[in-house]
Amino acid sequence: MASTPTSARTGVIRLSELSPSVSGADMVAALVPPPQFDGATFETYRADPAYPSQQETKETLQAFSGAGAPAPRGGGLFRRAKKVPETKPGVYLDGGFGVGKTHLLASIYHAMPARRKYFGSFIEYTALVGALGYQKTVELFRGSDLLCIDEFELDDPGDTMVMTRLLGELVSGGTKIAATSNTPPNALGEGRFAAQDFLREIQAMSAHFETLRIDGTDYRQRAIDGHAVVLDEAGYEAAMTDAAARGLVSDDAFAALIAHLATVHPSRYIRLLDGLSVIGIRDVTQLLDQAAALRLVAFIDRAYDAQIPIRATGTSLDQVFGEEMLGGGYRKKYLRAISRLVALTHE
Repeated sequence: MASTPTSARTGVIRLSELSPSVSGADMVAALVPPPQFDGATFETYRADPAYPSQQETKETLQAFSGAGAPAPRGGGLFRRAKKVPETKPGVYLDGGFGVGKTHLLASIYHAMPARRKYFGSFIEYTALVGALGYQKTVELFRGSDLLCIDEFELDDPGDTMVMTRLLGELVSGGTKIAATSNTPPNALGEGRFAAQDFLREIQAMSAHFETLRIDGTDYRQRAIDGHAVVLDEAGYEAAMTDAAARGLVSDDAFAALIAHLATVHPSRYIRLLDGLSVIGIRDVTQLLDQAAALRLVAFIDRAYDAQIPIRATGTSLDQVFGEEMLGGGYRKKYLRAISRLVALTHE
């Protein structure tokens, strides 16, 4: 089994040759906001005046998190929120991609005066259940003050029901829940999440959540061109040689990388990226297999969390998902991935 590249400083590796492992303890230790959101606060969230729901949601979440307020005696760690009734232990952020939901989720995490709090993606939590078992996971989180879940998914009914059962047990014990949406249905339009589908899916939990709709445009597209950067062979070689002299880079053929991702659980993708300063991908082609496309989405999510630039040749990465995929049930995921791919190739 190959090791992860954490010890390397400079040079070139192939992700398709790595088989990372991760323990339950490692998974728990990683349940904190991604590095790019280390300093995320409500003050640094830039609400767009053109979309009042952004400022309204920010204020509601400040109240929910008890930001700046001392914990009331005998009443837990949360002061009464104006828009979130005291009987509602959870908030659910519903909106398009690129409107700052993860920034707001991280702001809750940082602002809440909690002794025990966790922040992770839906995939990370379900992987933890798989590694530790359901009951041990319940015991681990029981008594925690806050659980933040980014990109709540409805892709797998089994995973969804495990998570909703877990959340039900934790809420009954006093844990606050904050979640963002990431589900296949786009019944409410482009880039939108059908919040009611989520609420119906977790019928026993629906009464615990206040759903907050956040409108807006993708902030990643406001200052850059709408297409991913494509390099020719000479440009790619020059960029990768320069990057490898200053840090650790990966260099893989697109087909080899996609094939390898099928052999690694998505919860371990972040370990593939340990220590990397640049991701290099040669000969990108459009994907035809939906399972492969969804694995690429999960990989790009982790690369974006780690803010690792991408250099690529071949088909533009914003064209990697075909029209049939973009018109299907996973449309929102693909659009979010495209937005992130464009941003990472401009880094």
